[in-house]
Amino acid sequence: MANRNGNRSTSRAWVWWMTILIVLTVLAAAASLVYQYNLHVDSSNKHAKQTLEEVKSVKKAKDSYDVIVVGTDPEGLAAAVSAARNGLSTLLVDGRNREILGGLMTLGWINSIDMNYSTGKTLLGKDDVWNKGFFSEWYAKIEGDSFDVNTAANAFYDLVKNEKNIDVLMGTSKIAPLMAEGKSLVQGATITLANGTTQTVKAQSVIDATQDGDFAAAAGVGFTIGHEDIGDPNSKMAVTLAFRLRGVTPEVWDLMAKRLNGDDDVNSGVNEVSVYGYKEMSNYPAINKTRAKMRGLNMGRQNDNTVLINSLQIFGVDTFNPQSVKEAFDIGKQELPNVVDYMKKTFPEFATLELDGTAPELYVRETRHMQGEYRLSIVDVCTNADQWDRIGFGSYPVDIQRISPTDSGTVVCKPKQYAIPFRSLVPLKVDGLLVVGRAASYDTLPHGSARVIPTGMAEGEAAGAAAAQAKQENKSFRELSASKESIAKLQAQLNKQGMVVQPIAIKPQPFMEHKQFDALKTALTLGLAAGAYDNNFHLDDAANPKRMVNLVLGARKMKPDAWKGDASAAIAKLDNADKIPLTLEQATYTITQALGMGGTPAEAQAKLVASKLLNEASLSLIADKQKLTNGDTYVLIKDLKVGLTGKP
Repeated sequence: MANRNGNRSTSRAWVWWMTILIVLTVLAAAASLVYQYNLHVDSSNKHAKQTLEEVKSVKKAKDSYDVIVVGTDPEGLAAAVSAARNGLSTLLVDGRNREILGGLMTLGWINSIDMNYSTGKTLLGKDDVWNKGFFSEWYAKIEGDSFDVNTAANAFYDLVKNEKNIDVLMGTSKIAPLMAEGKSLVQGATITLANGTTQTVKAQSVIDATQDGDFAAAAGVGFTIGHEDIGDPNSKMAVTLAFRLRGVTPEVWDLMAKRLNGDDDVNSGVNEVSVYGYKEMSNYPAINKTRAKMRGLNMGRQNDNTVLINSLQIFGVDTFNPQSVKEAFDIGKQELPNVVDYMKKTFPEFATLELDGTAPELYVRETRHMQGEYRLSIVDVCTNADQWDRIGFGSYPVDIQRISPTDSGTVVCKPKQYAIPFRSLVPLKVDGLLVVGRAASYDTLPHGSARVIPTGMAEGEAAGAAAAQAKQENKSFRELSASKESIAKLQAQLNKQGMVVQPIAIKPQPFMEHKQFDALKTALTLGLAAGAYDNNFHLDDAANPKRMVNLVLGARKMKPDAWKGDASAAIAKLDNADKIPLTLEQATYTITQALGMGGTPAEAQAKLVASKLLNEASLSLIADKQKLTNGDTYVLIKDLKVGLTGKP
């Protein structure tokens, strides 16, 4: 009897637990359906086309502020918000007749972000971004590494308008520096309003966040232009006119993904919002062959079945000349109907797409490079250099875009992480001013990496915090930049703001441990070496006489007036100059011929040694005098540079 009752109790308990399990399963399934529904709704809302919110501008600025931020590109917005959050009264002023915030991203239509990702086991975690803070706060509001420009503009404005310490002044026609009498000291700005009236606005400091350092240049800050610092002052990277295509439905997107995600090219791919690839577009036959050239397609998805494309490069544009800028727009608009026709004929997935407009502003990659307290070098970038006054980081490949239609561009190296020093925001000689963004103090080659917007936004955030600290400590920016104690406080504040500014500890790259690394650094500085995405500089590969001639011709920039001869004369009587080994005798003869020193091949080495253009210590690094490597040729160039200029 007892046994039967026990079995009945066990049976009842089993039924009870099974009932509970079924109920929980049903509830879980229902919750999952609700979650999936909400997720779908949230996703649909996030990817719905937003209406642009009107930017409310003050009619007139106050007479004085703690800080004026000039420029409404992303770097300037980061600076203004950072300054305001640090308690400063802030004027954010635009001088380009814009109606929305975001500049290059929202009006240049460059809606795909060149990200600075961290990788591996790092402080920030795998595939996180280096520069957090304001950038990550804004990034969380948009669709991804590409975005709808309306979403981006509204997200920027949302962050700005919520700061009570910021006055926004749009639609001005001119912003000129207000200088202290008889001093190189900025004390504010003279602003010309849209109606032609002027207003003097005083400020303890000004942050120049214009794309080209316009305000700083007017204040007397020194700059180099384009490739001037590597001996080519007339060259700058191409500008781009971004364009929009309509009809990019989810079905078209899937077809692009099927093509690009299915091939073996690591430089192409498709995610939910971005497309990069279609390198065949470089074969597009331009109408204006001397001024225009297509590259592979960089597409950013918008929320209305359109994409924005950054791919049409235009050359020979003086972006400081309005007529030249207009001409660039005309060239682009003439090419684009043919570009789209070529796309439709070449790739079946584009057959139904249509041209739907061009960007209101040009994408200008390069103009001025400031002369600051520290000038970021290509060696800093390629070697993942830390800086004691780090205020942000870069990691984007050093991507040097074409300077002419016949140029192929180059990737100098792909850093893992390098630091941006605060000193690179501080101009030489002129006080009361910081410069952030692509016009900051970088040489032209590192600018190929450091110019990306997330890095510039980190600089802007640091500049805003620095303006507050300079006021608190009653120091100039120059004094701040020289004080390790002050910089430590600035870094602590940036960490508090979510920037995560910590020292770099990265294992040296293999090329840094090569015996000819010092020589490679000289070649890098002169723009004579490139390691591409894998940082392989081919130091141990065999050199040849023709390559030596090209190397010497490239080295002329180190001191142009020293080259009185013809390097190519050294190989005039050689057959297969691009295939035979390069001897030390031939290499030194190429140099003496280029310098116009005369003599025979056998005399060349002695002539260079006697002229202190080559030294015995360097010669000892050349293992095989009959078969020189690329690294060996860089050794010769290094000694030549030291001898001609006194600098390595």
